[in-house]
Amino acid sequence: MLKKLGYSADAVANGSEAVKALSEIPYQLVLMDCEMPELDGFQATARIRAASAGVLNPGVVVIAMTAHAMQGDRERCIEAGMNDYLAKPIQSAALKAMLQEWLNT
Repeated sequence: MLKKLGYSADAVANGSEAVKALSEIPYQLVLMDCEMPELDGFQATARIRAASAGVLNPGVVVIAMTAHAMQGDRERCIEAGMNDYLAKPIQSAALKAMLQEWLNT
C-alpha cells in the first residue's frame, strides 16, 4: 500500500527492533503496530519518547495502527505518546490522508 502511494518503508519484527532502527536512521514517520511481540507499540513509543533511548529524533511522528477500534482506543494511543491513530483494516485513502497530513506532502 505504501509503495502504491509513492512511499518507501522499512519493516521490523517487534518493538525492540523499531527502537533500534530509530537509533540508526532518522525516519520522518513511524507506523506503529500496537500489538507486537517482545515490546508492544505502547512500550516502544514510550522508549522512543524517552531522552535516554538514544533515538535520533525522539519527536518523530508515530501513527498507531491497531485492530482496536473501540471507544477510548484512540485516546489510549495519544496518551501513550503517539501522534495519531489508524484502525485496521487500513484503508488506502485513510492512510494517504494521514501521511499527507503528517508529512506535509
